Amino acid sequence: MAGRWIDHWDPEDAGFWERTGARVANRNLWFSILSEHIGFSIWTMWSVLVLFMGPEYGIDAAGKFFLVAVPTLVGAVLRLPYTFAVARFGGRNWTVVSALLLLVPTILAAIVMQPGTPYWVFIAVAAVGGVGGGNFASSMTNINAFFPERRKGWALGLNAGGGNIGVPVIQLIGLLIIATAGTGAPRVLLGVYIPLILVAAVLAAVKMDNLTSVRNDTGAFRESIQESQTWVMSFLYIGTFGSFIGYSFAFGLVLQNQFGRTPLEAAAVTFIGPLLGSLIRPVGGTLADRLGGARVTFWNFLAMVVATAVIIGASAVDSLGLFTAGFVLLFVLTGLGNGSTYKMIPAIFRGQARVAIAGGAEERASYLRARRISGAVIGIAGAVGALGGLFINLAFRQSFLTTQSGDTAYWSFLAFYVVCAVVTYVVYLRPAPADATAPRAAYAGV
Repeated sequence: MAGRWIDHWDPEDAGFWERTGARVANRNLWFSILSEHIGFSIWTMWSVLVLFMGPEYGIDAAGKFFLVAVPTLVGAVLRLPYTFAVARFGGRNWTVVSALLLLVPTILAAIVMQPGTPYWVFIAVAAVGGVGGGNFASSMTNINAFFPERRKGWALGLNAGGGNIGVPVIQLIGLLIIATAGTGAPRVLLGVYIPLILVAAVLAAVKMDNLTSVRNDTGAFRESIQESQTWVMSFLYIGTFGSFIGYSFAFGLVLQNQFGRTPLEAAAVTFIGPLLGSLIRPVGGTLADRLGGARVTFWNFLAMVVATAVIIGASAVDSLGLFTAGFVLLFVLTGLGNGSTYKMIPAIFRGQARVAIAGGAEERASYLRARRISGAVIGIAGAVGALGGLFINLAFRQSFLTTQSGDTAYWSFLAFYVVCAVVTYVVYLRPAPADATAPRAAYAGV
């Protein structure tokens, strides 16, 4: 796969963007979305497969929460090497490879999905499913390099939102199969995805491109891990994306174990929150483009506090309707926050570039560094943020083990969102003193 390399790429040049850049960037965006979409489906397929696992499988609620936590952890860890695979192999080339890798967990799951399979085998196969989580990081890093600053919020939001929709889509397909063929037909779900994976890989090979300017940029990782902003944004992304993916894995199990829903009843509701959260993610990016990512993120975390309080109240009075409404609202807010936080990352480093230029640095080199570093930080934040999904499922597991409900977990989530709102305000929105330093000035307009 040595072809389709683009040597000159300057999206900030308005003339270049109008003549060539927009068309090429949008083409890569759409086929990146397709591959990432299927990656999300495979990553979260165990949130659906556990609904097929009735009493004959011999796995209790705590065991199922741990089972769905495993691919979350593996996917989070894989996001780092996937991020830098784009620089090593090229965005188009790695999209093809990462799509084909999705065949491995899908085929393995089709082999082992039957009563009598040892629990450790399910754990091992679920871990392999984590490869689907890596696709997001490589896709976002790749698309970040294609678009100019003024379009990044929209492009990254659309790319991520289209990928996130892979979660409710596989849940909807699972619902259809449970409703028509029953809980004894999990292999039908897996059979649907094998040809889709092959189609995504072929289209990526035919339609996508590699950027020479991104290749072999190993220095970006070393620089990015030394940036304090890398870790601030990673922390905030735990609150937004970590919540989205964690709840996507756990919501169906919560409905079954706290409210006694059947697999069909749980599946009929589970997909709604991830679907709305995915669809609204580009809106979060667009709002951040217009209003500033930090401002949108701050108010979004406060709204997440309110939504979690609704869930706690609904749990206390055992109201399934109010509980579901609170969770759907929380999913929507995670989607908005996903879009606004990712918009903040390139804006932060472009702000640093402006400060450097004002101090005498060369303009083109400063903006190129901003693009390089923001791409690396997007990957790191995506990896660390995905760990939030692991924490959520482990919190639910412990809560159900000790109290037979999710109440303890809900309170811990509420406290965490309060901390996220405070961090966003203190780092990015707190008024700067009159003698503000250059680094503080770089955050203006983030």
